[in-house]
Amino acid sequence: MASAEDAEPAPAPAARPPSRKRRRMHVGSAHDYEEIGRLGLGAFGDVIKARHCDSDQAVAIKRLPRGDPSAVLREAFFLQDACASNPFVVGFHGVVRDKDQDPATSDLRLVMECAGPSLDAVLQHQDNRGARLPEATVRAAMWQLLTGAAKMHASGIVHRDIKPQNILVGGTRSHGVLKFCDFGLAMSTSEPPPYDPVGTLWYQAPELLLEKDDYDSKVDTWALGCIMAELIDTGRPLFQGCHDDGQLSAIFDVLGVPDDSTWPWFSSTSFATVIMPELDMQRSNRLRELFPQTKLSHQGFQVLSGLLTCNPEKRLTAAAALKLPWFNKIDALKLPKKEDVASLLPNKKQRVRFVMCL
Repeated sequence: MASAEDAEPAPAPAARPPSRKRRRMHVGSAHDYEEIGRLGLGAFGDVIKARHCDSDQAVAIKRLPRGDPSAVLREAFFLQDACASNPFVVGFHGVVRDKDQDPATSDLRLVMECAGPSLDAVLQHQDNRGARLPEATVRAAMWQLLTGAAKMHASGIVHRDIKPQNILVGGTRSHGVLKFCDFGLAMSTSEPPPYDPVGTLWYQAPELLLEKDDYDSKVDTWALGCIMAELIDTGRPLFQGCHDDGQLSAIFDVLGVPDDSTWPWFSSTSFATVIMPELDMQRSNRLRELFPQTKLSHQGFQVLSGLLTCNPEKRLTAAAALKLPWFNKIDALKLPKKEDVASLLPNKKQRVRFVMCL
């Protein structure tokens, strides 16, 4: 099965803090933690599991490969803001200094909640079992992700690298709370454009691939549409290109090539004027063919197609998607200030499982 690791992430932008009033971040000591083992290794850092020596609390500690302290602080500020009153973002515990180096030159590390396996790992496990997720499970998972994204976007934070590997499944073994992690490519909408075209190829929105430099939070909702398709098809990415033009071709092969009635700006791009005339490209949208009624109900397809809309001006925001009828079967829950898995679960009459058994 293909993995998101096969899609190469774009380079990180130059490190700069969120555009807010100048703030200070308290820096603790790594002496307070005992390393237990490695949790993962990614393009922008490795993550280890550790425990706090006094409280015995398990945490995840992230270290950037280049040891850039400004990049750590940048991500720390974004994570701190994003997780505030948002149970669908991994918890933030602070920043610590590497205990083995001189304070003037030592690496800084990010200390986070140790939430659980990635959604990518869970989907691979589910695929190995040969079982497709029930639509109710997909709906409940998307409710969490869209709710978390809507709260992030309302606070002016765009993640820019949403993918199954950057979503953790926390909670109990039979139910999970989905949590966004890895804010290394996040940006603040208070920063004026131009914005860098960053992210992981298979989950990049068309406007990113076309180098539109004034995009907004709907690059995240496109990625969530890709994840929704992957949940339905149990870990099979919908669009798998090898480079920017190939990724656009993969997208248009499913959604059809935009025209002046669907996305007027597209016709002025170099892809439309130079590359596309050389290709025999799909003109009609065949998303419903790939996700028929037997896979996804009419109301569910409204959400999927609304998220996977090429023109960002017509694409659903996270908040708008949550208002569609597909989510009427999930009550509007009051989100707790601190994580409480039990309070996030629907009542028994709704019979909706948030994620899946591991």
